[in-house]
Amino acid sequence: MSAIGTGAAIFGCAGPVLLSNERDFFRDYDPLGFIVFARNIETPDQVRRLTGDLRAAVGRDAPILVDQEGGRVQRFRAPHWREWLPPLDQVTQAGTHAARSMWLRARIIADELRAVGVDANCAPCADIASEATHPFLRNRCYGSDPATVTAMSRAVADGFLAGGVLPVAKHLPGHGRATQDTHHDLPTVTVDAATLTATDFAPFAALADLPMAMTAHIVFAAHDPDHPATQSRIMMEVIRSQIGFQGLLMTDDLNMDALAGDLTQRTARSIAAGCDIALHCKGDFDQMQAVAAAAGDMRAETRARATAALAHRRAPEPADIAALEAELSQILSAPHG
Repeated sequence: MSAIGTGAAIFGCAGPVLLSNERDFFRDYDPLGFIVFARNIETPDQVRRLTGDLRAAVGRDAPILVDQEGGRVQRFRAPHWREWLPPLDQVTQAGTHAARSMWLRARIIADELRAVGVDANCAPCADIASEATHPFLRNRCYGSDPATVTAMSRAVADGFLAGGVLPVAKHLPGHGRATQDTHHDLPTVTVDAATLTATDFAPFAALADLPMAMTAHIVFAAHDPDHPATQSRIMMEVIRSQIGFQGLLMTDDLNMDALAGDLTQRTARSIAAGCDIALHCKGDFDQMQAVAAAAGDMRAETRARATAALAHRRAPEPADIAALEAELSQILSAPHG
């Protein structure tokens, strides 16, 4: 069995315990990795068993992802895990110490994730917020200008990496101008290409060295008025050549209704456009089989990118988590010190 898997997909599972049919399917298809959601999470011991069982199903140290941004989007919650401010709120509250506060936050989150067998986090969110940004995204962002978003995103990525967790930058090439929720609708961004390059795309260009990223289900009319970025060969060229991201690129969740067609079509179009990995989060067994059939095996270039991305995994750097928590608390209690 391959050290990185063979299937060009990342899957969730149905509940807090790996089912026998899921185990057999994962063994046979051998996806790159897995993602966990609130439905999979009860207690630390239970999550450790689940992540161990997922890796045992494929016989290797597969990456296991989560969305643990903090604020609305955090799958690990009290009473067993810390609750976090929405990212934009923390950046505002921390004032001149915002970047340090975001590094501390990411390093502490990484410690929580590693303790239960999760070693990749779908963050930083390098999208630029504006007053027009849809509420589903706005307070998940780190700022309203490229320089701030870049600095906060770098701090978050560095904090995760220091804690042994792979960051997954999102939503490439920039989701902030979306005025609709991509879970339900397909937004179209109509600003010109030069403005996109100078604003939305700029943080991702500055973060192009990160190992993994996730696409945006958004149409950028200045480049390709007919396809969302996830399914656009033109936007893949923008991402690879103009923005310069050469890491492993996964789709956002294929169940989001910004994408047209059934899951077979959504998956095939995304892989054909140039996405490396199909991300399917729902844990529905029949749907996973359809996505696996359409995604197929990783291409040679995908395997190379996956190998390079997973090479960034390392043991956490030593840290006094209690001291880091105390420092973060002090920053947030004196935001403009």
